[in-house]
Amino acid sequence: MQSIQKELKKYSSEERRKINLRFFKMGKGHYGEGDTFIGVTVPDCRTVARTFLDTSLPELKKIMNSPIHEERIVGLFILVENYKKAKEEREKKRIVDFYLENKKGVNNWDLVDLSADKILGAYLLDKDKKILYDLVDSTHLWDRRIGIISTFAFIRNMQFKDTFALCEKLLSDKHDLMHKACGWMLREIGKRDEKALDGFLKKNHSKMPRTTLRYAIERFSPTKRKSYLSGNV
Repeated sequence: MQSIQKELKKYSSEERRKINLRFFKMGKGHYGEGDTFIGVTVPDCRTVARTFLDTSLPELKKIMNSPIHEERIVGLFILVENYKKAKEEREKKRIVDFYLENKKGVNNWDLVDLSADKILGAYLLDKDKKILYDLVDSTHLWDRRIGIISTFAFIRNMQFKDTFALCEKLLSDKHDLMHKACGWMLREIGKRDEKALDGFLKKNHSKMPRTTLRYAIERFSPTKRKSYLSGNV
């Protein structure tokens, strides 16, 4: 872990740290409260991760529980790459179990978005999806976001059922980050099958948070977007 910390510091800058502090909501009571940044860009975090792909799970556990945001990013990049390389089912399961056991460190939207679909979603493609429904039912924001973002792996494989079902469960969610996450996943479905998205939206658009709807219809024609936003569908 010390080697990773040392390498990350080579890329850190005060200017970048200040940008991150503005970009992520760090104020008291906000979702990023208590997080710590040292000012390393995501591409540089990825570069550092490539140098330490042989990091053991016990060491990764320390990184995943680090108070430093960029260290947790590096840990997740390493875990994602190790999952991609895993050949045996038991090794994949070991990585997924580790991810779930240490999801306390996956505690910001960027950390969720760079890992959930690539680890948990990829693993569940041909398996029971109950854990995603449990995550979406959680009172914990990042659990819910992991649940819906994991379905991006299904969407890329033209499997939309669970994304629709989970988005429906999240229609009453109060957090803007969940509104955006659901809208993003719905938009990704629409990029692949606009008819399928239309069917979901016609049933649910009047109950959807405005942010979710706007994200979902982003790629529709101006006329079609206007119809949905005005409720004249």
